[in-house]
Amino acid sequence: MTAHTPPTPPFRDPHLPFAKRIDDLLSRLTLDEKVSFLHQFAPAVERLGVGAFRTGQEALHGVAWMGPATVFPQAVGLGATWNEELVRRVGEAVSKEVRAMRARDERVGLNVWSPTVNLLRHPLWGRNEEGYSEDPKLTSAIATAYTHGLRGEHPTYWRTAPVLKHWLAHNNETDRDVTSSSVRPRVLHEYDLRAFRETVEAGAVAGVMPAYNLVNGRPNHVSPYLREHLRTWTDEELLVCSDAGAPSNLVDSEHYFDTHEEATAAALTAGVDSFTDHGTDSSKITARVRGALDRGLLTEADVDAAVRRQLSVRFRLGEFDPHYDPHAGTGEFDTPAHRALAQEAAEQAVVLLRNDGVLPLAPDTRIAVVGLLADECKLDWYSGTLIHRSTPLEGLYERFGAERVAFAEGVDRVLLKTSAGTYLHVPAAPEAADTVRGAEGALDPALLAGRTDLPPLTTDAAGTELALADWGEDVLTLRAPDGRYLSVAEDGFLRASADQPGGWVVQETFRLEPHGNGHLLRHVGTGRHVSVTAEGVKVAEDNAEIFELIVVERGEDAVTRVAAGADVVVVVAGNDPHINGRETEDRTTLRLPAQQERILEAARAANPRTVLALVSAYPYAFEPGRLSAALWTAHGGQAAGTALARVLAGDVSPAGRLPQTWYADDADLPDLLDYDVIGARQTYLYFEGAPLFPFGHGLSYTSFGYADLAVAVEDDLARVSFTVTNTGEATADEVAQLYTRAVDPSVTRPRRELLAHRRLTLAPGERREVSFDVPLSAFTFWDVSRGGRRLEPGPYDLLVGASSEDVRLRTTVTLDGDPAAPRPVPPRGLAAVDFDEQSGTEIVDRTKVSGDAVTPVAGGSGELVYRACDFGAGTTGVTVEVAGEGTVEVSLAGAPPAVLTLDTATAGPYDYTTLGAPFAAEGVHDLRLRLRGPLRLALVGFSG
Repeated sequence: MTAHTPPTPPFRDPHLPFAKRIDDLLSRLTLDEKVSFLHQFAPAVERLGVGAFRTGQEALHGVAWMGPATVFPQAVGLGATWNEELVRRVGEAVSKEVRAMRARDERVGLNVWSPTVNLLRHPLWGRNEEGYSEDPKLTSAIATAYTHGLRGEHPTYWRTAPVLKHWLAHNNETDRDVTSSSVRPRVLHEYDLRAFRETVEAGAVAGVMPAYNLVNGRPNHVSPYLREHLRTWTDEELLVCSDAGAPSNLVDSEHYFDTHEEATAAALTAGVDSFTDHGTDSSKITARVRGALDRGLLTEADVDAAVRRQLSVRFRLGEFDPHYDPHAGTGEFDTPAHRALAQEAAEQAVVLLRNDGVLPLAPDTRIAVVGLLADECKLDWYSGTLIHRSTPLEGLYERFGAERVAFAEGVDRVLLKTSAGTYLHVPAAPEAADTVRGAEGALDPALLAGRTDLPPLTTDAAGTELALADWGEDVLTLRAPDGRYLSVAEDGFLRASADQPGGWVVQETFRLEPHGNGHLLRHVGTGRHVSVTAEGVKVAEDNAEIFELIVVERGEDAVTRVAAGADVVVVVAGNDPHINGRETEDRTTLRLPAQQERILEAARAANPRTVLALVSAYPYAFEPGRLSAALWTAHGGQAAGTALARVLAGDVSPAGRLPQTWYADDADLPDLLDYDVIGARQTYLYFEGAPLFPFGHGLSYTSFGYADLAVAVEDDLARVSFTVTNTGEATADEVAQLYTRAVDPSVTRPRRELLAHRRLTLAPGERREVSFDVPLSAFTFWDVSRGGRRLEPGPYDLLVGASSEDVRLRTTVTLDGDPAAPRPVPPRGLAAVDFDEQSGTEIVDRTKVSGDAVTPVAGGSGELVYRACDFGAGTTGVTVEVAGEGTVEVSLAGAPPAVLTLDTATAGPYDYTTLGAPFAAEGVHDLRLRLRGPLRLALVGFSG
């Protein structure tokens, strides 16, 4: 007898459409196997030959958490390049390194959680470094480029599968898992959804990750917008991956559901497909899903829908077609091309903020480089481990010669004297102690423990001189002479053991707290004070040591010494991405830390030719008038120092542009939790003050002329063209920017809004035409009276220039559109959330599943205004649909209000009742509602 070869199952047939193959594989999986796929770490199904799969590989600006990789500039720095083609190439390089690293380490995943498209609405947000811009158009352009690079160009198989973060309206770390962003419909559609929508519609996105916060009172992990908006933007199956621990937050911190079975079922039916919770342990999530199935909260069809979306991504990644996957053999890792690209990206990200002519520096310039970041190449939470490293000091040494460069870090050199008269002493470390944190790679670097293989600090009669750096808000680091930072490991002992501050809970930061005639030294990570014991120096609950801080040398004195003998001083200031402004921690001020302000002032006092080079993850407020020049760059990755030195030397003319407004003062900022960019006049779109530096700002070493503006409106497009000429003497890049402004709008519109941009390289004297085809939909706004976008007819300014404020050309076009009309109130009534203006209110969830209501903040009082309401021939009564308790006053100008009071509280916040009162109105009027007390208003109706 001849044995027959079993037929190839359809899901293994590469000639069939993916949809049919997924159907076949789904039909072969048992319910338990499908449930197991819902956790981040999906196990193998050996009987079918299906391998294990994990969602989530961090790749924000290089492969992160998995050991050495090429490190590109932070995302905000990539945004500052305003260069989509460059960013596409960066995404391509990152995805190739993902593939190459996976070939040797199966822990590296192909489902990459990147990019972050949260808009940089507020500069104090701790994760500012992760986004691209405050503008939705620029953000989506850069994100689209990055996702196309990550995806690859093959029509069928994806190199990696990008997931956008973090859905939705997420710009605060303070209480991020329990705070709610109140987002009115106009802000939702014109601002927060746009960056996601335009990126998804571009076709290279595999999914999204919901954010930790709530929007309008409802956690993002049960957001109806996933179904109502996200999944309508593309025909592709989108995989929605939860953020880490967020499914449990629905019960544990948010208390939105009573049980985890209810919460898991609600998240799954809302659209979450993969649950990132409890690390690699899937048992809790699978048990919750089984419990929800047993209780009838879920059906197998619900599970199938989520598994189908995951399988769709896996098929696109070529998992089931290894012989057809064009990316399977990708081995490009740390190539010369990737190194050159990292330097190019770092160079293009540098923004010249101010220059009185001191830059570029002449080749024979004697330079003093000073500051806490002058000899640093900082990484952030989402960086890989450096293979190559370049600091500003090293870059200047290389470019100008070490003999022409003097250096002073500007730290305070200190001794810590104990009450016994001895001093803190750092013992010598073994020679084999040179280990870089994270070099081994970790699926969860938060679990990396501090080192215990080095001797703890002791005390002796001489002590060890430590370098003290104050990073603001009295948070400081202490560094030993060998360059290692004092750190606390799990055993509580202090050791000089860390190459850099870092970790989910940073163990290298301290506070000096005045106590009597000395100071207590509090370790920030544990909250405990430092104590001296017979076994060594450690943190403890009691027996805190009282230290005398002895300053051997002030940082300002060292800075003054080297600055006075130089032709030019370069002060390199900024932040450490792991301290004061990072994931889990928002900033409290725009100001530079006090120690860095003192360093800057010392340099200026010693040498008026002072250049400030800010290397930071976010904007700062400073006084630029007394500086000869100022530059900003995000932490620029492995080539940061080389790039900065080349810009300072004029080898590269700076052409980065600010991707967000730099405000002059903290007083210019709204509350961090105020997400109403329209009402609070936030970002360059609405800000009415004078910024320190405007959106789109950036200077050059040459000059550019703009001319020949022409506009033609045809069909659904506005064709805009103009010329740009390099009128200077150096080849350089210019970023030409096109903005619009509605001249006579019926509602508050942006004072200007980016329509398009282009970065172009021009030789001296070269002239080039720039043209844009702008869809007329770019001129629309969300009309709450109609529940959709509307192009308002009338004049629109078109503004062309080098920034949002540096306008070189302008013209006005008159567009046809749909005229404004009063909103017909009867018979459908008014959704409370569709107000035109508000004060003292916030939007909350009408039900746990969908819909919005409005409530006074903290149960106080608030007002809603609805413009141009058409009551027709007349009304005789008004009704309100409310829950809770309190009063609603409904009024027209000059008329007494109708007062509707809910004296007895409803059973719960979602138990609505209808109240009525006489109300006479006819014709068109503005309607005002005053809300008092802890009530929720969902709907206002009219009768008669």
